[in-house]
Amino acid sequence: MSILDLLRLDGKVAVVTGSGQGIGRAIAWGLADAGADVVINARRVQDLEMTAGGITERGRRALIVDGDIRDFSEHLADRAMTEFGRLDIWVNNVGGSDEKTVRTLVDTPDEIFRSQLELNLTSAFQGCKAAACRMGAGGAIVNITSGAGTRGSPRTGPYAAAKAGLINLTQTLALELAEQGIRVNCVSPGPVVTEAYREILGISDQIAELVSTIPLGRAGTPDDIAAMVVFLCSPASSWITGEHHLVAGGRTQRSYQYRPAAAPADGENP
Repeated sequence: MSILDLLRLDGKVAVVTGSGQGIGRAIAWGLADAGADVVINARRVQDLEMTAGGITERGRRALIVDGDIRDFSEHLADRAMTEFGRLDIWVNNVGGSDEKTVRTLVDTPDEIFRSQLELNLTSAFQGCKAAACRMGAGGAIVNITSGAGTRGSPRTGPYAAAKAGLINLTQTLALELAEQGIRVNCVSPGPVVTEAYREILGISDQIAELVSTIPLGRAGTPDDIAAMVVFLCSPASSWITGEHHLVAGGRTQRSYQYRPAAAPADGENP
């Protein structure tokens, strides 16, 4: 078997939450490219239909399960088992904010803080549980988190706190599930300029200013993130678990000066 063969996912079944567009769609398509059948989830059916079309074009099966992921993971996992008979990969990609207003932590209403934790941390916790109870040895869970969870994040504190919790949840689960042969890792995307991200940043000169903070000199693409996720789900990474992988073109918390921005877009992880 060659090294390239270790990147194949033939016969595997994956679930990708938040896969209607952007990074989630690219992850679903990347897993399909590697040979996996993919269960996709988001709130908008029209977006999921486009993602499903790309999966079938790649010769793999797609299952659309639309709905808000909060308190929905058990149903999603059951659908995967019913339709495909197994579950090997789970990617918690849902994230962002339903609230587009930014504010300091002390000005944040309790209900907004709870909502951010529910969307960005609790839903991933539920997904990990649903997946781990159905996976066998060789299973892989990947949580999409954010560099905001590794540093102070003025005016997006609830989001950052949730993502920090998700990094720790990943590390803890990796230790607890290792005896079952299930690996758990997380990925933090750097600036990936999807359509949703452009809506947040606004005009193009702000994007140019953002790119100037990236050592490799360009913004990321959804495929940059998908490539890392495919690797972490494949046998090629069979000796990697409990790790936080920053995919950001060399941009770290030390390499740029924080400037308060708008709230993270649904499904995006700036």
